[in-house]
Amino acid sequence: MSPEQAAPRGVSEPHATDGIWYASYPPGIAREIDPSRYRSLAHFFDECVGRFADRVAFVSLGSPLSFAALGAKAHAFASYLQSVGVKPGDRVALMMPNTLVYPVTLFGTLIAGAIVVNVNPLYTVRELSQQLKDSGAQTVVVFENFAKTVQDAQPGSRVRNIVVTGLGDLLGGGLNVKGRVIDLMLRHVKKQVPAYALPDAVRLPQALARGARRKFEPVRIGHGDIAFIQYTGGTTGVAKGAMLTHRNVIANLLQALAWAGGQLVDGEETIVTPLPLYHIYSLTVNALAFLAIGARNVLIVNPRDIRALVRTLRHENFTAITALNTLYSALMDNDAFRQRDFSALKLAMAGGMATQRVVAERFRALTGRTLVEGYGLTECSPLVAATPLDVHGEAAFDGTIGVPVPSTLVRMRREDGAWANIDEPGELCVQGPQVMKGYWNRPEETAGVIDANGWLATGDIGVLDARGIIRLIDRKKDMMIVSGFNVYPNEIEDVLAAHPKVRAVAAVGVPDPVTGERVKAFVVRRDETLTVEELLKFARLHLTGYKVPAYIEFRDALPLTTIGKVLRRELRKTATKKD
Repeated sequence: MSPEQAAPRGVSEPHATDGIWYASYPPGIAREIDPSRYRSLAHFFDECVGRFADRVAFVSLGSPLSFAALGAKAHAFASYLQSVGVKPGDRVALMMPNTLVYPVTLFGTLIAGAIVVNVNPLYTVRELSQQLKDSGAQTVVVFENFAKTVQDAQPGSRVRNIVVTGLGDLLGGGLNVKGRVIDLMLRHVKKQVPAYALPDAVRLPQALARGARRKFEPVRIGHGDIAFIQYTGGTTGVAKGAMLTHRNVIANLLQALAWAGGQLVDGEETIVTPLPLYHIYSLTVNALAFLAIGARNVLIVNPRDIRALVRTLRHENFTAITALNTLYSALMDNDAFRQRDFSALKLAMAGGMATQRVVAERFRALTGRTLVEGYGLTECSPLVAATPLDVHGEAAFDGTIGVPVPSTLVRMRREDGAWANIDEPGELCVQGPQVMKGYWNRPEETAGVIDANGWLATGDIGVLDARGIIRLIDRKKDMMIVSGFNVYPNEIEDVLAAHPKVRAVAAVGVPDPVTGERVKAFVVRRDETLTVEELLKFARLHLTGYKVPAYIEFRDALPLTTIGKVLRRELRKTATKKD
């Protein structure tokens, strides 16, 4: 099997649970989508640019970029890539936060028929070196704040073309005085750009100018061609690149649009994008699905700077926002955010991690809108299921992840390999046009998660009820076994987070010679008067004895990924029985 091939796909026998979720679909939501609507993501992009040419596509630091300008610059970048020898199927690594440069280089790469390799800009040299070598990327577009990392990671890789960009690039027109001032401030006043030596690198404005002067040579791109190599911990925790084809991603953006139904109006929406576009959730939903309806996309460079984020939102009458549980919680702790007017808000989506009930209830009380829970994973481009919306665009938060989106089948697989029945727990498996082609250069691992019938094993434990609603219990690898009983950290965290003096919480298992494991909770206090005994007393009111944490450790903060997920594995490394 070649690196580009996935496990063979067959046809599985029907199962009693298949399609039971259709009865829970809101009125007007189709059961199927048609991925053949677009020949490729390049075709999709060109159609969006043509439809909404005069509208603003993206906004960064108050500077707008129209659909027409986005189209012109993306084609110029595609032409530049051709000028330096990039051919269809070559890998182009994009390493930057949410700036106007990201969509330009993203779509330029796709137009050129190359493969986008999204890179977390906060990677260490070791992590970046591994990803560059594994993907075989020959071209890198890097935010100058992280150019030193590229310099140090380049040896041993195949990288030969480097484009360096700054926060000020593409801000304003003409001489771009605003952008130049911003870059000078970052380099010389705030000292945020470490010294680097990349003598052969090209600055982005020069690359675009070079591309604009030459004729672009159209390339043939098909549904089966790889659009993204998206790195993920996958279902085993080992970093590997999920191969997402043009068909995979087209299908998923159409599934997301179908689910929104009539809640959004073409050419009238403003979406806030605080999550990094290099993350698959933000990429598919924010960058692609909202592009399809001509939305005005407000890019947030650094979502961890809550005060700066709220200042940006002060000037935006946004109608939609996507974020994670941790970010919603942080926003609602900000006085200025709590005092704003939310009357224009139509859709607030949560994904990437489990949303805690207390966060959802606070958001509903503050905004009048319910957080729409979604579930997905990189291997599924990523959307698999979402909470059904009623005719008013509302959904009651109940801790579930909703029902499978159109053209998607899900089943629960028991430990013995048989398919589970209604209300019977098992590993959530997915079949649909959004399921990846496989893992890049890892045919054995591909075969380990995608069976001969095309079912992807997600590594998540769930239950499907009689309405077709999916309730996740937890990830297999995060599950604890205490005295023979399965204990899932999400349940512990949900209970402890409801205590008014708790700001954030994460639960992990620690070894125990008697019970096998015991629960340890790491807690960030909202009120410093909170004691271990007070929290344990609260936990005992809501949890069965073996689920009550045996140990509680107070911390100033929890370790988070760049998009705000709690890193339980880091907590497990340091967890001891002592509190």
